[in-house]
Formats: sequence, C-alpha cells, structure tokens
Amino acid sequence: MENRSSILDSRSSVVNRPETDSVLVEVRGLKKYFPVASGVLAQRIVGWVKAVDDVSFFIRRGETLGLVGESGCGKTTTGRCILQLDRPTAGEVLFEGQDLAQMSDAALRPLRRKMQIVFQDPYSSLNPRMTIGQIISEPMVVHRITPNGGGRRDRVDEFLRVVGLNPLMAGRYPHELSGGQRQRVGVARALALEPEFIICDEPVSALDVSIQAQIINLLEELQERFSLTYLFIAHDLSVVRHISDRIAVMYLGKVVEVADRQELYENPLHPYTKALLSAVPIPDPTVEAKRERIVLGGEVPSSLSPPSGCVFHPRCPIAVEECSHTVPELREVRRNHWVACIRV
Repeated sequence: MENRSSILDSRSSVVNRPETDSVLVEVRGLKKYFPVASGVLAQRIVGWVKAVDDVSFFIRRGETLGLVGESGCGKTTTGRCILQLDRPTAGEVLFEGQDLAQMSDAALRPLRRKMQIVFQDPYSSLNPRMTIGQIISEPMVVHRITPNGGGRRDRVDEFLRVVGLNPLMAGRYPHELSGGQRQRVGVARALALEPEFIICDEPVSALDVSIQAQIINLLEELQERFSLTYLFIAHDLSVVRHISDRIAVMYLGKVVEVADRQELYENPLHPYTKALLSAVPIPDPTVEAKRERIVLGGEVPSSLSPPSGCVFHPRCPIAVEECSHTVPELREVRRNHWVACIRV
C-alpha cells in the first residue's frame, strides 16, 4: 500500500502559464486517487486508483481547451475536480487566481455560479420528475436569482429560445424530448446562471452524428455571444479539432502533450498522440489507403498499478530502457507545444 504522505508530497513540473495572457483557469499538479478497500467489517485501504496523476494546464479567457484520450484515462475526473464535485487528493485548481481546492463548500458557493457543466448523457442528467421549465429555473432558485416567479418564467423562455427550442417546451417532461433536444436543455440549464466557464463533458458522444454537428455549432455560437470559456472533454478527435483552440492529450491519468489545434494535428510529437491521430478516418479513400496506421500493442494498464517510469512505455513503439524508470516531465519543446517524452 502506498503511503498517503507520498501521494500528497510528490509533484512534477507544471505547465507555466503565459504572464501576459488573461488566464481564467489554471490546474497545477492535480491528483485524484480513489482508495481501494478490503475486508467486510474492518475495512482497510490496500491500494489507490490513480485516476488523475499530476495534471497541469491552463485555459485562457474566451478559449476552448480540448481534453482528449481514450475511455478511463481520467478526463471526466479532471473536469469534476476542477468544479470540486470531486475533491482533489493534491494539487491546485485556480479560478480567477483563487485556489478552489482549499476553499470550503460555503466559500465555493458564490463561485459555483461562474462554473457550470454540460453532462455527457442527456437521458440521465435531467430529472424525469421535473418539467423542462423547472429544470432550467432550479439553479436560479438555488442561487436566488430572479426570485420573482414570473421573472424566472421569462428567463426560462429566453434561454429556451437561445438554445433553439420553442418556449412551449417548458411544460414538457424530459421523456417527451429527443436526445438532441434534451442536450439543448442541458446547455440552457448551464447558461441559466450566466457562467464564465463551462465544462462540456463529452456532450455529443451519446447523440446521432447529424445532431452532433448542431450541438457543436450551438456551443460555438453561445461562446461568441456570451464570451464563454470551455473545457471540452471528448474522445472524438474530429469533433475536438473543430471546436478547440488548444488540445491536451491524456493517457492513464497524465497529460502527455499540449499544443495549439493546428500544431497538434499537423505535427504531433508524442507517440501516443501520433497513434490516436492515425486512427482518425480520412474521407478521401486514396489518401486513407496510403497513410501509415499506427497500431499499439497490448492493453491499457490498470490505474490501480500503473507502470513505473513513463506510463506509456509498455505500449510505446520508440521506448528504450530509460523509459521504464524515468518519469518524463511535461516540457515545452517548441513554442506553446509541451510534450512528456524523453525521446522527443
């Protein structure tokens, strides 16, 4: 069993944010470990699931940072830790310069208005016993915004129009709406508190392809209209490329590469990023037939007992002996391009 003090004390390098830019959210050395208990009556901790293990990045005001990686790599847990829905094991989460991880629930309450989330599943994220109007107005009631009932109804109608829905839908229940309409309701609920920062946790993965484009376009329009900042979590690289300004790639709880969108797609440096991009289909069959496909061997290791050194080395095609015992730091190898790999 790993000692808890070592979990809290170990810290590697942090992506240094630009001093001249207006940074809204900054994550420094974020860790989230879940205990694994054994026994029935007298339970004892026998290990830790390292869901997020020393993650650092920043998000400028008005930009969209895409967070990509395969299922189970820690993307959603990272988003939940930023919002303090899950309290981090270690690290800092700075929002407008304030460390949310050190704040009490009472102190966080005023800041929660400024941070919202759009959940992945539009079918389970809406209360089936509440009408659409009640779902959108509930945050206003909780945060005591527009206490007048008539005023709240007017705002609900306004937000329904903003997301492309008929205000008459306010009296309907979630089961009466399609998946795309439910996700628009989820976006309207997030907008109800007029936030500055929204985490989009795979908001289109459960929708049909034709509906995905509509939701993505809606999010882009809302970002421009309300000056929003997004953390866009996804595993679909084509969707991320469309909406993101910068992209961070995660693998087994760690960020392995961060770069501007165009730079990452045209010049990926980490071998895992290269493998991900090689799996994205290209519409042109001639180009698709000629390009190199990188197939990774083995399975993703368990986050309960991740490999020593670089977590990607058991599957890495360019790994050397040093990779098995050296933890690579996330370093800037080119301007605004960070990579965690000793071979780059």
